[in-house]
Amino acid sequence: MTKRTWKQTAALLLGGAMLLSACGDGGNSAGNGNSAEPAKSNNGANGANADDKQAEKAKITWLNILHTASPPTDTVLNKIEELTNTDLTFSWVPDASKEERINTSLASDSLADIVTLTILDNSSVRSALKSGMFWDVGPFLDEFENLAQISPDTRTSASIEGKLYGIPFQKAMARNGVVIRKDWLDKLSLPVPKTTDELMNVAKAFTEQDPDGNGQKDTTGFVDRSDLVFGAFKTLGSYFGTPNIWKEENGKAIAEFETESYVNTMNYMKQLYDNGYINQDFAVTAKTDQQQKFAQGKAGIYVGALFDSKNLLNMAKGVQDNMELVMVNDMTAQGQQRAIWSGNNGIGGLLSFPRSEVKDEAELKRVLQFVNDLMSEEAYALMTYGIEGTHYTKDAEQAVTISNTDLWQQEVQPFAASRPKEVGYKIHDADPLKKEADKLIADNANYAVLNPFYSLEAPTWSSQGSELQKIITDATYKYILGKATLDDFKAAIESWKKAGGASVVSEYEAAYAKVQG
Repeated sequence: MTKRTWKQTAALLLGGAMLLSACGDGGNSAGNGNSAEPAKSNNGANGANADDKQAEKAKITWLNILHTASPPTDTVLNKIEELTNTDLTFSWVPDASKEERINTSLASDSLADIVTLTILDNSSVRSALKSGMFWDVGPFLDEFENLAQISPDTRTSASIEGKLYGIPFQKAMARNGVVIRKDWLDKLSLPVPKTTDELMNVAKAFTEQDPDGNGQKDTTGFVDRSDLVFGAFKTLGSYFGTPNIWKEENGKAIAEFETESYVNTMNYMKQLYDNGYINQDFAVTAKTDQQQKFAQGKAGIYVGALFDSKNLLNMAKGVQDNMELVMVNDMTAQGQQRAIWSGNNGIGGLLSFPRSEVKDEAELKRVLQFVNDLMSEEAYALMTYGIEGTHYTKDAEQAVTISNTDLWQQEVQPFAASRPKEVGYKIHDADPLKKEADKLIADNANYAVLNPFYSLEAPTWSSQGSELQKIITDATYKYILGKATLDDFKAAIESWKKAGGASVVSEYEAAYAKVQG
């Protein structure tokens, strides 16, 4: 076991003992002001400048989330350090215990130069961000070429009360769409559907016209799961023009379920259910079972993340070897413009910098330079695929094939969740379905529907959100399954308002007005 690997493993075992060596020691008063005007910087946009390259490596510590069973070895880490001219030390927090561990670290101020914060609606995290514990990096981004490319929408969505307390993890803006059995379309002489009406017709045909040719009525059009967000419902809702959780109109907050488009989506799902065009147990089906049913040829339409197509095809090997898939990302309902909801407005959290560890602007700029460098093509390739010749091969088109999956999982995969940016790079997966999915997901960004209140806080929602959401979720399922009328659904909305929903609306409106000035 290497020395650094021992340190990483020890960090997993020591619980809250995560006080790491930083750029400098000692505390720092928040009175310095989080919005200090940035000093002139000579930092190069594509990495360290000539003086930096000759300087001693910057020592940077990182309190990070581990999404794999064990920390990575030093192989890729050494390359990252070489590329960024840093001496990098990780303290890994297992994903399963991240909320507890991060809360403990925030309370004890046992942090690092960089802290990965992924649960931004956690009350302790929000309180820490608003308290002045972390630097407001907004005034400094435009000094660094890669950081300067962070879009205004992303900066706004990641800000809290107008302050950007970290570099946002830039995820795919909108990744969902429709995956369809192309071989079934061809067998039934059906075109690829582009409208919700055409999709309904395909669902009907897949249910009634024996697309698998076994002489039995044992298929459905859709296979869905018990998830109104990441299952079919929310994506179909986008096609009908439903807002993304909230709609802002002249400063007023309108909940998505109060719109006509939400009701139209329920009616569409109800039609699928009533006619048997969707698995009748979808309201209690888990994602793994949904995907298994699709892979086994029980259904021909899957609505979800477009990159799931690769996994679905792999799962079908040896079971449905004739399976061919086509992905659709440009579907619309009659009279609607193209749109697709954005998960978390394309933000996966923040890389934040505590003032207790990063004591002044000079140290902040060195850490920002490091994050800027992690957004380069070279760093992205390292943290995504590993080292060429060791973990993967690459053709002239920058298409990558992993050559040693076990080694990649051990040495590379733990870094993947730490990439500050995941979109917009030339290097790509060689798998045709994954390549096509990435292309369609990138195209989705042009039509993404954002949640206008994503970064805002409503105290009532923070304390009662799960209970309030359950009222609407239950009412939605009951309507789709024919156990409630539209009047019953509207009554549930009134119950939601009386239970605290009206306060949530008022609080979001006030928070929005405050940010707008």
